[in-house]
Amino acid sequence: MSATELTRVSEPAERAADTEPVARPTFLDRIRSEWTVRRVGGVLAPAIIYLGIRELSLLVLTWMSAVTDVSMVDKLRSWDGWWFYYIAAAGYGNVPSTLRDANGDYSSATPMAFFPGYPTAARWLAGIDGPGGIGVLTAAFTVTIVSGVLCAYGLARLGRQIRGGSRRVGLVLVALFAASPMAIVLSMAYSEAMFCALAVWSLVGVLERRWVLAGVCCGLAGLVRPTAAALVLAVGLAVLVAVVTRRDGWRPWVGGVLAPVGLIGYLAWVGAQLGAWNAWFTVQQNGWNSGFDGGVATWDFAVEVLTGVRREAYEFATIGLIIVALVLAVICVVRRVEWPLLVYGIGVLTMDLASSGLMNSKIRLMVPAFTLLIPIAINLAKRRTSTMVLTLCGLAVASAWFGAYAITAWSYAI
Repeated sequence: MSATELTRVSEPAERAADTEPVARPTFLDRIRSEWTVRRVGGVLAPAIIYLGIRELSLLVLTWMSAVTDVSMVDKLRSWDGWWFYYIAAAGYGNVPSTLRDANGDYSSATPMAFFPGYPTAARWLAGIDGPGGIGVLTAAFTVTIVSGVLCAYGLARLGRQIRGGSRRVGLVLVALFAASPMAIVLSMAYSEAMFCALAVWSLVGVLERRWVLAGVCCGLAGLVRPTAAALVLAVGLAVLVAVVTRRDGWRPWVGGVLAPVGLIGYLAWVGAQLGAWNAWFTVQQNGWNSGFDGGVATWDFAVEVLTGVRREAYEFATIGLIIVALVLAVICVVRRVEWPLLVYGIGVLTMDLASSGLMNSKIRLMVPAFTLLIPIAINLAKRRTSTMVLTLCGLAVASAWFGAYAITAWSYAI
């Protein structure tokens, strides 16, 4: 047989081999290749870091509760937690008169000092399974935990979007927030976790120019805490800049309209119920002696602590942490943190320090000012991993002890 004939005989065999079907990867094969252990860990990292630090705090609280002979569950729903619980369970009109304001008084208007977003979410969750569902208290704690995790993912994303940010910065920011001095409130039946979750995602919307997201989250935050005024200011100014510079079409307009709806809506509702436009502020002033005084009460408190008139460890810590917060605000300005984040953080701090009321709550009210932690997060992220981890672990332990001390050994409201 000639060479030509051999070639002709082999050609069909080669073509047949070329056309044989190649085994395609199955769906499970693709899942295995895409969702490696490392990638799954990366996706879960914000939740793992946040929940790990919060669990450490609860373990220390368990120990402190045993030492001081108090119920840990009762402490986690104490003070404002009781108000939220009864509002969720029975509504504003059925809160028992055994609950008292800071002056030991009660009226039908007193519960209106507490915004409806958090107790409403707890009531809805408790009612999912009908009368025999999970219960209002369990629902309230669930809302707190889920909100904290959502906030962690928002902080991780925010850390990637800021100037000098990265995935590492975002995760450090999550850890710093979870280990902030009064982060115990993020495990209580309080509204801080829910508010912070909405606030951070609103700020993410601003940085990413997703104006509808920013407006919706800001509007909902206005139903959760009065601190939303600082968020409305930050989002509103960012919207104004976008409108003036004619960016992003109609979306900034929608975001700007939605942003103040929750806050203004609730204040208007209280005003309509009580017959005065400033009724909510009156309830706050009469019940908790809380009002804007430009910082006079805070200054007087600081003088009393620093001159020895007050000698409690918690009060010394309050002044120390106020000073730290003010220093961080200055550093944020110097480091040129994105101005909407700066407006929000300084706004929260100003609302806290420039108002009268319970001085013991000053540290807790600074928890939502998480944007002031950004310079620390950026700086820590640049350090060696061992240095970063040891620092964060130390802060987590200190936060766990301080939070447990604040709601067990400390005798007053936080």
